[in-house]
Amino acid sequence: MGVWVGFDISALFNPKARPLLGLDISSSAVKMVELAANGRDGYRVERYAIEVLPKDAVSDGNIASLEGVVDCVRRAWRRLNTSTRNVAMALPASAVITKKIIVPAGLRDDELEAQVEAEANQYIPFAIDEVNLDFQVIGPSPSLPDELEVLLAASKKERVEDYMAVADAAGLKAVVIDVQSLATLAAYELIERQLHDAGRDQVVALIDAGANVMDLTVMRNGQQIYAREQVFGGAQLTQEICRHYGMSFEEAEAAKRAGNLPEGYATELLNPFMENLALEVSRTLQFFFTSTQFNQVDHIVLAGGCAVIPGIDEVVATRTQVNTLIANPFASMVLSKEVRARNLLADSSSLMVACGLALRRFDPS
Repeated sequence: MGVWVGFDISALFNPKARPLLGLDISSSAVKMVELAANGRDGYRVERYAIEVLPKDAVSDGNIASLEGVVDCVRRAWRRLNTSTRNVAMALPASAVITKKIIVPAGLRDDELEAQVEAEANQYIPFAIDEVNLDFQVIGPSPSLPDELEVLLAASKKERVEDYMAVADAAGLKAVVIDVQSLATLAAYELIERQLHDAGRDQVVALIDAGANVMDLTVMRNGQQIYAREQVFGGAQLTQEICRHYGMSFEEAEAAKRAGNLPEGYATELLNPFMENLALEVSRTLQFFFTSTQFNQVDHIVLAGGCAVIPGIDEVVATRTQVNTLIANPFASMVLSKEVRARNLLADSSSLMVACGLALRRFDPS
């Protein structure tokens, strides 16, 4: 936990030296978050914005419509009403190869780099000059005290360059390119503190249900012990709205988010979708139980766009018989006068990646 991997596109950048925006480009929306320090260990939410992307502007983590994404990023940045132009962005996990490796302790920086590059050649199915490669020392190996655990991350240069091009065309500067899954885990640390005994010795299932994909990450004592991805998301509900009411995808998405759909929507479409989501969560947990030595989880934390549906936590808790809460990494933060508490509470679960990226401002490394 707390591991940061950012491809080395701005080696001299010191995150503490100047403000930084967390910019999350998901498959359905652009989300921006700006945080500031508040006291020794606290944070203040300065501002945030969410702008819905055109359909298929981002497909499978690829920027399919540069113009559409850039326009959305510009609108979000203007809504923020900030002068900050430095951004931290994140590639989808599917675009990044990550691997924990073990190296001898006590290596000089140049020796460590050489060792990591040699190891990378074993795991990356591309030529080294075709990828952006970065690594982060996690700490001493739990089983080998004279060795270090290092997290290696690599992505094809063109994927990194696509995201940088979006920022550049929108008048922003990408100073960090992270991995969405790692940004989510950074924000999860803030949620873990809210659990009984800060989650110590508890098994927590973090379910990130977005537009197209549901990601399960199971955590115990700050360590990821299981991960699984399956195809299921809020876009299925949007498609049902399209079919049922004869709307375009954009009209359906806007009506869903605004909550102004015709009478009967809840019973005919929303409630069945919530039951299906709860069933998918239950199935995903069963995969976890059959794949590991664990046979129960203590908490389910729901994140992503689907988690904003009112009452979804109760439906999931009823289906799984597990304590379920909605992710809110901002719960202990102070809010600036620019941020409405009620709006942020409703949006918080969909801002996990953007929050994790905004935290890069305070990363000392």
